[in-house]
Amino acid sequence: MKSWTAPISSVIALVAVMTGAFGPLGLTLAVAFAFVAAFGIGWPHYLGIPAKKTLAAVIALSGGAGIMVAAFSSAPNYLRWLPAVMAVGVAAVFVVQLLRGTGQSHRLESTLGASVGVILATLGAGWIADQRFLETDKALLLISGVSALVALLVGLIRWPNSIVAPVGVVLAALAGAMAALLFSDVHIVPAAVVGVAVAAVLLSFRSLTVVAGPAKSIAGGIAMGLAPVICLGTLVYFIDKLLIS
Repeated sequence: MKSWTAPISSVIALVAVMTGAFGPLGLTLAVAFAFVAAFGIGWPHYLGIPAKKTLAAVIALSGGAGIMVAAFSSAPNYLRWLPAVMAVGVAAVFVVQLLRGTGQSHRLESTLGASVGVILATLGAGWIADQRFLETDKALLLISGVSALVALLVGLIRWPNSIVAPVGVVLAALAGAMAALLFSDVHIVPAAVVGVAVAAVLLSFRSLTVVAGPAKSIAGGIAMGLAPVICLGTLVYFIDKLLIS
């Protein structure tokens, strides 16, 4: 069951994020806060590093701060202060690693792993920024969601990465183009490009989980499942800005 925790968590997270994105901003904020909290708690368990509670707090608070930045920054640069939030979060990880008294032999691995967790958590702010940026016309957000869902469903197939990765990218591109034709006025080429970019990120995380093996705990599996969906937010935001600007 643990081997299925990550992929199932990814699918549920994506559905929840897309549902929130087409509702009021408050709903998206609630979903985002819940996911960065769950990710922050589970990521140290996935890595198996010491000082789990302290680092979980740092990761979750960094993700929450990123969400607040995206929610309250003035247009059009909704993520203007996100690099500063990342920097503070990574600095907090270093402080924790310097002060803790256990696990000195694995201090470098813990620092790098927790810093990656901070960066991933803060990238979730992109979902909030994208919703604010697109306002009423959310066709590109829908295209991204459809492409991502197809990529995740293909990733559930227990085939080698050498087969799943290209198949997932192609099907996600086709799904994005089809969604553009059916639900929007977006041209199929940009929609296909969105599908390729989204699928590449999600299937890269699938490759990582295959190499690393299944998580040793439910919390760790949930965190690994949430990671690609959370970090996808900023990618989708900047792609949408490039296509619309």
